[in-house]
Amino acid sequence: MYDLTGFQRDLLYVAAGKDEPHGLGLKDELEEYYETEVHHGRLYPNLDTLVDKGLLEKGELDSRTNYYQITQRGHREIKARREWEDQYVSPET
Repeated sequence: MYDLTGFQRDLLYVAAGKDEPHGLGLKDELEEYYETEVHHGRLYPNLDTLVDKGLLEKGELDSRTNYYQITQRGHREIKARREWEDQYVSPET
């Protein structure tokens, strides 16, 4: 996960929290978080990168809509990232 951009990590985290989300659903979630528009030209190439790296699987809902599902490797990468982060950031007490 070290080689992902912050946007790609956020995209992976959002996809992990959804059941087979489609691109526009992921876009909406990220726009809410970033409080700005996420353009298609940014979203879909980054989704393709996550698919190419084996972190997401891409499937077809219909002839115009794809869905994205996190892979087991994607889950492992998120878990490893969270463990790494926990070394440096402790929960507030």
